[in-house]
Amino acid sequence: MTAIALPQAPARSREEIYHARYLIAFAVTLASVMELVDTSIVNVAIPHMMGNLGATLEEIAWVSTGYIVANVIVLPMTSFFSDTFGRRNYYTGSIALFTVASFFCGHAGSLYGLVFWRVVQGIGGGALISTAQAILFDVFPKEERGTSTAIFGVGVMVGPLLGPTLGGWITANYSWPWIFYINLPLGIIAAVLCWQFVPEPSAQVKRSDSGIDWFGLCFLAVGIGSLQIMLERGQSKDWFASKEITVEAILAVAGLIAFVWRELAAEHPMVDIRILKNRQLATGVTFGLVLGFALYASIFALPVFLQGLLGYSAWDTGKVMFPGAIASALTMALVGRFTQKIDARPLVVIGVLLYLWSMTMHWQFTMAIGLHDTLLPTIIRGVAMGLVFVPLTGLTVAEIKPQQMAQGTGLFNLSRQLGGSLGIATATMLITRFTERARAGLLPHLDAADPNVRAWLNQVTGVMSRAGASLPQAQARAYQILSYKLQQQASLLAYDKLYLTMGIVFTCALPLLLLFRTGRVTGKVESH
Repeated sequence: MTAIALPQAPARSREEIYHARYLIAFAVTLASVMELVDTSIVNVAIPHMMGNLGATLEEIAWVSTGYIVANVIVLPMTSFFSDTFGRRNYYTGSIALFTVASFFCGHAGSLYGLVFWRVVQGIGGGALISTAQAILFDVFPKEERGTSTAIFGVGVMVGPLLGPTLGGWITANYSWPWIFYINLPLGIIAAVLCWQFVPEPSAQVKRSDSGIDWFGLCFLAVGIGSLQIMLERGQSKDWFASKEITVEAILAVAGLIAFVWRELAAEHPMVDIRILKNRQLATGVTFGLVLGFALYASIFALPVFLQGLLGYSAWDTGKVMFPGAIASALTMALVGRFTQKIDARPLVVIGVLLYLWSMTMHWQFTMAIGLHDTLLPTIIRGVAMGLVFVPLTGLTVAEIKPQQMAQGTGLFNLSRQLGGSLGIATATMLITRFTERARAGLLPHLDAADPNVRAWLNQVTGVMSRAGASLPQAQARAYQILSYKLQQQASLLAYDKLYLTMGIVFTCALPLLLLFRTGRVTGKVESH
């Protein structure tokens, strides 16, 4: 069977589909932006949720973790479900599931209810990225593939940046349930447009009557799910000092090994990982892992730095980061117009080097920087990602057959998502370790016997005494302020070092470009 008997999409000619391609692009990009915004929008509302639901920080973290875990598990299976239920049915149904779950998230009266509906929301959201990309590659002709990638890339870049800012504004002006309610009108619009206009693939994939590969599904859920939970909770649990993290690591390794074995042995696998024999695709998936690592680590670190260390509000942080998203979108729009005409690999090189330049500018941040000092580095980073994302996506799928497109984009987006989770987990760990080392390095320079240190302590003690504190209280407060300043400077050095590390890591991925067999985003499709 090719699909379960569900309502079929209106029959449309390729000419009608071509004329509706930008409307389709708007619909699927809108759905993708919703999914990506909801990945990060809850983070700024967590304190409000804790107070309203009576939950601890560790308990409320499952609101974010449950969504991401469900999302990542579904990602590689989207091709199977799309072929089984029909692409329009599955994609529109996923939007509907995501939207309905959003409503119940806002209405949740308990922590367990909220986590449950976030998991359901993540299941619906899993299809909204990889299937969207497959739809765009199908409805746009090959010569416009760069344009379709640019449209999709705008959502990928803007979504993660928009989430924290939008969440902060909504929470400050309304209440946390509204971070979910805003999905309702957007989801309805996206679902109606997709139901009306999204066509079935031009190259249908036949599925066997043997049914669902339940073993593959279970191994995938255990492997990917355990890995994602480990990455989400590792830092708070002190990594392998925790029995929980050790068990999750063992389950992740065992589950993924069993999954790979099953999918290679099965006659009709749920996820056809055999397509990774295509060197072009395998190289792009690997590069996508590093892209996600560098992109999400830097996106995660900058708001924490600005709000936690410099005291910026969520709105001010948004004003810093949003110009970078606009720069990225404009760059993608420009690059998408001519990637078919040139070798795309030099664009990736330029983008990576610009990212390194941006990170070196971040590396030079001090406590004295102002809002204007942060704009240029973030804009350069946005341009860099625009130069990398469009060519890399096109190169990755350049040699796979049309009927493999959904599988290929699913694996590419999965690698980018896992790379992002790994990047955030690594960034969190490195910030802690770099801060500890920086503090240990600075501490010997703050000897109370040093004349400069003694003069500073005396000055602060005098200020506190004049404010009404007794001499012992004034001295104690002076030492507390000195300790705070020490910690603040150590944190600054840690963030600076992290930015530089991310730039170097991404630059080290450049040799992977040598493994691409073609630099054209519309390369020759392999016969296997």
